Amino acid sequence: MKSFLNVEDLGDLKEALKEAKEIKTDRYKYDTLGKNKTLLMVFFNNSLRTRLSTQKAGMNLGMNVIVLDVNAGAWKLETERGVIMDGDKSEHLLEAIPVMGSFCDVIGIRSFAGLSDRDYDYAETVYHQFEKYSGKPVFAMETATVHPLQAFADLFTIAEYAPKRNKRPKVVLSWAPHPKALPQAVPNSFAQWMIAAEKQSLPLGGVGECAGMDFVITHPEGYELDPAFTEGATIEYDQRKAFEGADFIYAKNWSCPGVTKSEDYGKILSKDMSWTVDAEHMSWTNDAHFMHCLPVRRGMIVTDDVIEAPSSLVIPEAANREISATVVLKRILQSL
Repeated sequence: MKSFLNVEDLGDLKEALKEAKEIKTDRYKYDTLGKNKTLLMVFFNNSLRTRLSTQKAGMNLGMNVIVLDVNAGAWKLETERGVIMDGDKSEHLLEAIPVMGSFCDVIGIRSFAGLSDRDYDYAETVYHQFEKYSGKPVFAMETATVHPLQAFADLFTIAEYAPKRNKRPKVVLSWAPHPKALPQAVPNSFAQWMIAAEKQSLPLGGVGECAGMDFVITHPEGYELDPAFTEGATIEYDQRKAFEGADFIYAKNWSCPGVTKSEDYGKILSKDMSWTVDAEHMSWTNDAHFMHCLPVRRGMIVTDDVIEAPSSLVIPEAANREISATVVLKRILQSL
């Protein structure tokens, strides 16, 4: 595996989940695989879980790990071609990337959407520049449009906690209010991975005809995610109807994806607090587990009683980030 950006890069999800379970049982089983190999983690944006879990994953595999925070100590980097660099950016990414590549064997990239130019963001310009000019395998630690390490961990968590009954689990992705405009990366990837799990008929809650899941996305009108990530999902604008009978509620805010009106891309169209997941919302479900990628705005996305309830999976979900990153790095190392 030379690149990890979307779910198809991982291939058979049943095998990937089997591998994740194996690694979680013994996360140091492959601790010599990365001997004398260096992982470079490049952060254009803040991080807590991604930074810690991915660094730990590299260490689990015996790798040397270098962490570069571009905004704290490095030269400011220009990312666009054809510009006159007479501002505060001293180095171009096209020179910086091959230099970075000369010091490592694998590169992880974290670079958020700017939320001003949809075409630029959805072209994954920064990520693909690293692919083209580094000469090394590259993987996404959240990019402008996707967060595959998070989605892989989410799927693994659902597989661990899915009710063991002859019934497909119902998984709901719900928009929730937030004071700031956020990217669509997490909901895009979550949708993409849940739909892939459905298509591959993963035996999550049942077997045979009951394999896979029922996946529903609910949000106010105007927040429709890009169909490239949601084709195959049920879209329900009535949040209560979406929550009925759910086994997992994944709450997440995202700004307007600009699918129907490109001029609205990155805007906050609603702060409707009736979408905040509280005890009443969870009472509509089938005793559902609550999920969120973290960090979370309490009182906006979710109330204290829900996120602190025994049914909340936010901590196990975060801990599984180490497992998803270890699987991905293991596969990349095995392809070198």
